[in-house]
Amino acid sequence: MKRVGKPWFFVVAALIFALAYTSFFGVYEQNGDLQNTIIRGAKDIRWGTDIQGGVNVIFGPEKGINATDDQVESAKSILEIRLVSSGVTDYELYADKDNDRLLVSFPWKDNKSHDVAQTLKDLSQSAELLFIGGQPGGIEITYNEDGTKSVVNTSTGEACDVVIEGKDVKKAAAGLSGDNNEIVVNLELTDSPAEGETQSGAEKFAAATEKYLNQQISIWMDDNLLSAPRVNSVIANGSAQISGSFTAEEAKKLADNINGGALPFKLKTIDYSSVDPTLGSDALAAMLLAGIIAFSLICVFMIAYYRLPGFVACICLLGQVAGTIAAVSGYFAVFDSFTLTLPGIAGIILSVGMGVDANIITAERIREELRKGRTLDGAIKAGSANSFSAIFDSNITNIIVSVILMGVFGPPDTVWSTLLYPFLWMFGTATTGAIYSFGYTLLVGVILNFIMGVAASRIMISSLSGFKFLRNRVLYGDLSEKKKQELSAAKEASVN
Repeated sequence: MKRVGKPWFFVVAALIFALAYTSFFGVYEQNGDLQNTIIRGAKDIRWGTDIQGGVNVIFGPEKGINATDDQVESAKSILEIRLVSSGVTDYELYADKDNDRLLVSFPWKDNKSHDVAQTLKDLSQSAELLFIGGQPGGIEITYNEDGTKSVVNTSTGEACDVVIEGKDVKKAAAGLSGDNNEIVVNLELTDSPAEGETQSGAEKFAAATEKYLNQQISIWMDDNLLSAPRVNSVIANGSAQISGSFTAEEAKKLADNINGGALPFKLKTIDYSSVDPTLGSDALAAMLLAGIIAFSLICVFMIAYYRLPGFVACICLLGQVAGTIAAVSGYFAVFDSFTLTLPGIAGIILSVGMGVDANIITAERIREELRKGRTLDGAIKAGSANSFSAIFDSNITNIIVSVILMGVFGPPDTVWSTLLYPFLWMFGTATTGAIYSFGYTLLVGVILNFIMGVAASRIMISSLSGFKFLRNRVLYGDLSEKKKQELSAAKEASVN
């Protein structure tokens, strides 16, 4: 291993400390009443039902409905929107397309009890989102035998002019107006026609805003009026803003309701169960304190026994813990946030233990090479090379176990399930979030062990060895050199 440049220690250490700070505390931007999350931190971790308690439920189509794969996927997407609209962001939702099943698991918010029956009703209702020209006093929706629907003004008995429906809306989101920073709801219409339609949502809305210019277009969810904004101009580009002295909470609620859409088929609850928490917030705080104390004691031991390699090991272990937190919280935009369960915490602890082991193996190999009489650079090179096979063997077995756990007990549409499908296809879906969480955190920890405990550790040790005042062999654990120095000092003292 060729000695790397002296600045590399500071570069790698700075990157690790930056990762640790941002992954633990996150980065947020406050804009009035709206808080924008730039980088998610530890407080954004989604705790599993075993920690907060919650509900597990299996949905399926009503009897006699044979749903297609596309319909099941569409129902999954709408359930996701409804969960978020209900303030449930820490859910797990899997689609079993082979059996037309939707498996949902989510913890209670703030460890409080919930009305399970009402929650299931809100999730499975087949709601209709309608934009109607004018503002009728009320509407009634009836479905015809050919699958079409009729919407009638209950006050006049006349048919309502439905200008667009939920399928014509691409998305809605709360935001700020660019003119005066007023809180608004940004509405984006589809740019291509829905199945069976000849016009896109943007085209329909352009015609509707021209027809009802300076009039109202009301927004309904089933027979509930959500909003009735006034049309101030013709919207021809498919992007509109709904304003109306909203608070941030009101704007978000309206956007979530618009995003809710309609299910492609009526759902029924096949099975559900409430889950009591096995660990509360007080226990989590105690666990955090215990983790900090344990990490500190490990660092004290590593530095006292292995000296400079032990100091480097502590920095790398901090990076490994920070990287695991980042992989769970949704720190990296390309990866979704992950629900952390008790077995998932066990996976983090196990992977940190393996990280300590990897650093100890390397430090011991360097010490052995120094005792054999090698130069410092030669001992670092040989020790790093000789320790890799032992580290690799122990970690690769854990990677195999993690992949199997995630493939067998994870969602049916993951890459791990796809890899193992030739061996597991006859067993069907067996999603178990707790076991999947353990496999996930263990796999992440092992990968980070290679990054931090092997690559980063060796770069920093090699870099530090370039500083003259850090080339004392005693700093790398060669106690025989220390004894030689003590003996030489004693002889010099006796001569004097």
